[in-house]
Amino acid sequence: MITSRQMVIEQGLDYLRDVGSDQLCNICIANGGSCCKGCRNLSFKSGCRVRNTSCTAWLCGFLRYFLYEVDLLEEWHSFWEQVPGRDYREDYTPDYFEFQKTLTKRDLRFLSHELAEDLNILSKNYPEQGYMFVLRERIDSNLDLLFDGECPDKRAIIKSNLGALSSEFHRFHKALETYRQQLEQTSLV
Repeated sequence: MITSRQMVIEQGLDYLRDVGSDQLCNICIANGGSCCKGCRNLSFKSGCRVRNTSCTAWLCGFLRYFLYEVDLLEEWHSFWEQVPGRDYREDYTPDYFEFQKTLTKRDLRFLSHELAEDLNILSKNYPEQGYMFVLRERIDSNLDLLFDGECPDKRAIIKSNLGALSSEFHRFHKALETYRQQLEQTSLV
């Protein structure tokens, strides 16, 4: 099917809104971090002036971790791999292009709320400048290694590292466990 560049951006933004990305972004922004920091398209007090495919597709470490834990990261990457012309903060995507996969809407705001609460608590417990940024980047780096690595032994170590990095996400892990149990029960029916 043929789709438009704008439709893909809107579908990506809707998907992120449904999973509750704003709740996670608000924590980072409140702690001095922002994916958009330094971007020429960022306007003071109004946000992004020029949404593009590259920035919509890109995920920070916390969002990537969230989608990884709810088993949606593969779907997200698969969706954006079919979009041509993405580059760092630039968009060379044609106005219209061939497109096959779509994103399935899921309301996961209750889960992202719990992760945001955990991150908020961490930001108060560790108010040092840069703590949240370092945590986000370490999670992101480990996710890079996890998906780039082929060796099962290394994957086990990386998963263990992710477990250690997320060990203080108590509320999120509890809600995630409940969510997974509910998914399992509905798949048995």
